Amino acid sequence: MEPASVAENQPIRSSGRQSKRKAVDTEEEEDQSEKKYRKCEKAGCSATYPVCFASASERCAKNGYTSRWYHLSCGEHFCNECFDHYYRSHKDGYEKYASWKRVWTGNGKSEPSLKAFMADQQLPYWVQCTKSDCRKWRQLTKEIQLTSSLAMTYRCGMKFNNVKNEGPDQCSQPEDMRVAEVIDSWWHSMLILPPLLKDSPASPFLIAYYPDCVGMSPSGSPSNIPLSELKAEHLRVIQPQSEFPGLCPYFQPFYQPNECGKALCVRPDMMELDELYEFPEFSRDPTMYLALRNLILASWHRDCKEVLTAQKCAAHIIVRGLVRVRCVQELDRVLCFMTRKGLINTGVLSVKEPLLPEPYRNVVVLEARDRIGGRVWDDTSMGLAVGRGAQIVNGCVNNPIALMCEQLGIKMHKLGDRCDLIQEGGRTTDPTIDKRMDFHFNAILDVVSEWRKDKSQQQDMPLGEKIQEVYKAFLQESGIQFTDLEEKVLQFHLSNLEFACGSSLDQVSARSWDHNEFFAQFSGDHTLFTQGYSSVLNKLAEGLDIRLNTPVQTIDYSGELVKIMSSSGTQWTAQKVLVTVPLALLQKNTIQFNPPLPERKLKAIHSLGAGIIEKIALQFPYRFWDSKIQGSDYFGHIPPGPENRGMFGVFYDMDPKQCVLMSVITGDAVATIRDMEDSQVANLCMKVLRELFREQEVPEPVKYFVTHWSKDVWSQMAYSFVKTGGSGEAYDIIAEEVLGKLFFAGEATNRHFPQTVTGAYLSGIREASKMAAL
Repeated sequence: MEPASVAENQPIRSSGRQSKRKAVDTEEEEDQSEKKYRKCEKAGCSATYPVCFASASERCAKNGYTSRWYHLSCGEHFCNECFDHYYRSHKDGYEKYASWKRVWTGNGKSEPSLKAFMADQQLPYWVQCTKSDCRKWRQLTKEIQLTSSLAMTYRCGMKFNNVKNEGPDQCSQPEDMRVAEVIDSWWHSMLILPPLLKDSPASPFLIAYYPDCVGMSPSGSPSNIPLSELKAEHLRVIQPQSEFPGLCPYFQPFYQPNECGKALCVRPDMMELDELYEFPEFSRDPTMYLALRNLILASWHRDCKEVLTAQKCAAHIIVRGLVRVRCVQELDRVLCFMTRKGLINTGVLSVKEPLLPEPYRNVVVLEARDRIGGRVWDDTSMGLAVGRGAQIVNGCVNNPIALMCEQLGIKMHKLGDRCDLIQEGGRTTDPTIDKRMDFHFNAILDVVSEWRKDKSQQQDMPLGEKIQEVYKAFLQESGIQFTDLEEKVLQFHLSNLEFACGSSLDQVSARSWDHNEFFAQFSGDHTLFTQGYSSVLNKLAEGLDIRLNTPVQTIDYSGELVKIMSSSGTQWTAQKVLVTVPLALLQKNTIQFNPPLPERKLKAIHSLGAGIIEKIALQFPYRFWDSKIQGSDYFGHIPPGPENRGMFGVFYDMDPKQCVLMSVITGDAVATIRDMEDSQVANLCMKVLRELFREQEVPEPVKYFVTHWSKDVWSQMAYSFVKTGGSGEAYDIIAEEVLGKLFFAGEATNRHFPQTVTGAYLSGIREASKMAAL
């Protein structure tokens, strides 16, 4: 038997667009010709003389006459004889078709038609030569199964079964004419069945979906159990981690069925709005797009440490027929779009070749401080990283911070749920009291949520005032009386809310305090970034042109180019400028804009609040708190009265092996300590700790530091909040670019994830994407 090889010696023009037929001399010859050939009946098909690719029946028409041609694409047809060979129950091929049909019906949702069988099982594979100076497409003979490793190594004329290649250079052979047509839009519109990939990298992520709804072939489903038999509750818990033991549990790029509200997650069976806008040609049938997008996303999450290239992805596009050529052609566009969006090829990557064309890469960063990071600032004076600013990651699933930690091999510490509430005097509060007051506290917030649904109540009011109003009404209506301790526990929960808002509740909008909760948020573990955010920021900054100690004084965008001047008088010109200064500095006009920023933007800037919290960290000679908190990551301090609320509300144990506690000052307490010396703040904190651990001796701290974000000249704040009378829309307005020259990023421009490092980072990705697209 001859070794299976590439079908390169077959006629180059087997079907597809044809040159005009030669004029025949007589009508008789024309009649003869009509009997000998039959055109494809599909309207618009260019194949004048179709060729049967199947060659299944002994009576196959090959390139001759058949009573009917079945059209799969403009270059791919099968004859009526081969149709009968599989479709008729008395024919030899019927059992093969019937058994395929059973698998397809068990796993898939689409109709298991004979055309689908031919496309899925009988069309030949096409493969591209990997030589850079060739890249021609070749058709494999039917016996050869395409694999990703073959696609990665294939060269023209490659022989199989260890047969050596002899003869002239096979790359010089012309490419089949049908390949050139595949790129045309008319070719795609004449495609009968969308491509369904086999062995897609997305498969383990999408076991809970019908494969053909997410661009994969039901005949290649990894599950032996038909999907119809898998119960919904089983579907929900299937995670790709079981398929890839090394896969980070925080990587969940696809929604599972019946799941929602998870940030940076896509529906694998549906195009997003921005995808429809970018790829309108797939709006009628998105299967090809979904197959490629799902493959790309899965490939990236399986290996996020290397740049994902079109070449790597193309090898995993396993689908029969010329449509594979089209899929590989479309891949570049989809890959570029997803890179620009920051869904792939993001984070901390060492990039050998640029991901974007030359003009986008000439970037200069002007930094006012003598360090990078802004409100991220790690203090290492105590022998470990203690964040003077951000250090906690709230929700790690799909969080880009978790991705960067995976890329750098950094482990974050998962924070436990237990937080004992300790009273001054040293008593630990009964957890049932905390549970009860937590329930009432959340019930109050639920009533606030109901109140704002009433559109006739257009008036906003401070959140603190509204909570008091609801609380008093509840006590009157219910007749419930809380004990003194229960009242204090409620104050603890209000203090926590002020920590979340970064402000006293008297400043915060009751209507919009939690505006971002209406968007999908990051779920999963809350973690302490033990190595500090600087470990990631320093890596991100490598190779960038960053000018430290360079405060920007004016930005003049009145001309074609933007002129930037620093306080030292140095000037730069740029096509586009990204402004990332904190909200407080925009409110105080620290930078002079010419012309002034639009009125609408200025109004939005002033409708948000520049929230402030301060931190204190203390290092002790030994861990005096161990026996009482028993391995908890933090403990709460119940304030002795409302006037003490926010003064060291929570203490974090920064490392189980170290002797460092960190606490926060929030709400009205921030103003109390604003003008104190650090030693006075430390004494206040020690007084509280000695009250909480009264039954033992609490040693003097060896070291401590206190933050002063309110006085920090280049931030003057911690994070933003919506002031009374404002709304979440302000974040979007601040984020709007001005004249395609001036762009804005930072946590106060991210409506979905304000107040977070993640939100600030994603706003930068968003603006870079906008700047690259314009």
